[in-house]
Amino acid sequence: MEPEKIKESIIRAAKDLFRKYGYHKTSVNEIAKKARIAKATIYKYFESKEQILDAILMDYLDLNLKEILKNKAQFTNEEAHLTALVMKTCRLTYTVCNEFIGWDFVRENANSQEFLKHLSDQLESLLLAAY
Repeated sequence: MEPEKIKESIIRAAKDLFRKYGYHKTSVNEIAKKARIAKATIYKYFESKEQILDAILMDYLDLNLKEILKNKAQFTNEEAHLTALVMKTCRLTYTVCNEFIGWDFVRENANSQEFLKHLSDQLESLLLAAY
């Protein structure tokens, strides 16, 4: 299998499992099993489960950034555009915490503050690029 296809299968498997069971309750073994690869193969592409999550979130944010930029022309004034951007950012934040990482990660992970700061920086970049 091509390296890019392997990486995509890891991300797809992790995304499904994170959404179904949450970040904390999903193990790297389960991701490997769902992706139909060896656990060691995952570590050739990602240093940790957290890096897999980061890749999922950055892809998700990038997709939404493209959507926001594509829809920018539909707004008749700056206030409407800014309101839509803020609402979209709020929805993105909720979706990320609710569907991908789970609230347990936010409450209990020792690295959650650093991770959420990184996510906040990405959302800020998304807003600035869209505005």
